[in-house]
Amino acid sequence: MSTHYDTLLPQQLVDKAKQVIEANRKAGLTIALAESCTGGLVGAALTEIPGASDVFLNDFVTYSNDAKLAQLGVNQEVLVTFGAVSPAVAWAMAIGALGHSEADVAVSVTGIAGPDGGTEQKPVGTVVFAKALRGDDPDNVAADQRCFEDTGRGGVRLQAALWALELLMPDARVDTLPEGP
Repeated sequence: MSTHYDTLLPQQLVDKAKQVIEANRKAGLTIALAESCTGGLVGAALTEIPGASDVFLNDFVTYSNDAKLAQLGVNQEVLVTFGAVSPAVAWAMAIGALGHSEADVAVSVTGIAGPDGGTEQKPVGTVVFAKALRGDDPDNVAADQRCFEDTGRGGVRLQAALWALELLMPDARVDTLPEGP
């Protein structure tokens, strides 16, 4: 059931954000984000929900590599070796978001929204996600790479934001989610 808020964001995004806030509130969990290609879109959706502040604590919008280094502590060698759009960097972003917040759960998203920047190995629409839980062994943090249909920059960002919200559901795991949000 959809609750319509006065928003500029797509209703589908706001509806999913409402589910995330309610589910995490019920589970007693707080959340943080580390966003790159979505540029704060996931956080914007969460803050459309009245009362989100008791669940949603931080959003690190680390669009540039320098921001990933400075705000999240991503290792320079990891960035150089694997590139910003890689499971290793998504993993480091999620761990960094937990380490720089008091949140129980952190989800990271890094990718190529286009229209430029894609390669044969990492085409436009390639997005990598990771989810980290406070108290878990960092070796248990899973990262997953998806290639969303290139529906233009906005379409890729929307698909990535919806997927990140799906991962913020309390029982969601990166390695067990179905192929699409």
